[in-house]
Amino acid sequence: MYDVIVVGARCAGAAVALLLARAGRRVLLLDRARFPSDTLSTLYIHQPGLARLQRWGLLGEVLATGAPLLTRLSLSFPGARFTGPAPALGPITGGCAPRRYALDHLLVQAAIRAGVEFRPRTTVADVQWEDGKVTGVRHGTPRGSTTLARAHLVIGADGRNSTVARLVHAPFVRQDPRSTRVYYSYWSGIPDPGVQIYTGHGMGAGCIPTQDGLTLVSVQVSRTIPAHDDRQRTYREMARRSSAELDGQLTEGKQEDRLYCCADLPNFFRRPHGPGWALVGDAAHNKDPTPGRGISDAFIQAEMLAERLDFPLDDTQQADAALSKYAQQLREEFTPAYESTLTTARLDPSEYIQHLVDNQHDPAFAEHLFRSFAGLN
Repeated sequence: MYDVIVVGARCAGAAVALLLARAGRRVLLLDRARFPSDTLSTLYIHQPGLARLQRWGLLGEVLATGAPLLTRLSLSFPGARFTGPAPALGPITGGCAPRRYALDHLLVQAAIRAGVEFRPRTTVADVQWEDGKVTGVRHGTPRGSTTLARAHLVIGADGRNSTVARLVHAPFVRQDPRSTRVYYSYWSGIPDPGVQIYTGHGMGAGCIPTQDGLTLVSVQVSRTIPAHDDRQRTYREMARRSSAELDGQLTEGKQEDRLYCCADLPNFFRRPHGPGWALVGDAAHNKDPTPGRGISDAFIQAEMLAERLDFPLDDTQQADAALSKYAQQLREEFTPAYESTLTTARLDPSEYIQHLVDNQHDPAFAEHLFRSFAGLN
């Protein structure tokens, strides 16, 4: 009998498993993937996310992967550009963008060191119910059999298409239309002035340095622009239209990986708890990747949930009260950024461009803009 079973071992799941194990819980962590392995991601971790890695004693390990600390920031719009140092959060002086095969594996290994039992290549088939409460999961094994694992609490950290959410019938409490499609790949030969973000009309782009001298170059396209069958052509054309500077960098650089594409970018809040279960990370709340908040949000939510679970987990009354408070905190803390993202993801700077143009030489305004980008306002 485990205290907690966590389904999903990426950023949210590995982090909450780590924190619960450090608090003395017996934790089982499941994931259908092998580790280390990659996953779709635009990689960037803002300052609040790095602050949590530092608090957990893992920031040095993340930087040791070779992902540089990104202390310069450039935000470009039609007719306006803001460039300067990234805002600090205490001793954290920038962001970082480690490859996910490195970051996720690092988090899983830290969880294992804390006492977590980890089972990769494990697919959850069903949840176990007793007297209206989830009491465990049935999952497959690498040999093709099925086994039952029991726990006082099952946490779904298995992404926006969460199996746990589906099996417990977690309802959406808010949904908004999808806004964008994203295309990205990894490039060499891109100058490294830090993080570069370009916002145009109906499209945007980002250059984010990562490990091995590579730069992740992403392009987001409004869903109001019809999709083209030739995705590589779309990627390069939209990069060109986003910025002549970016187009020049890509002309001089070399694409080192295949093109990754994703159009399934929903915006929602699910009800994040019920009898014997909870959701965290993208399983609980997902928004368009335009602001690049996914990893930082996963860490924040993992910490929020773990801190609420400071009672005997077999106490049903305390569990319901604690998880209700977690749900309330999640909505209160993440709704403002969610609303802002819905606006940003329209990729229509005409609504605010004159304000940016008028203030592009104001250092205080630039600082406010940089802090907003980092999730510090």
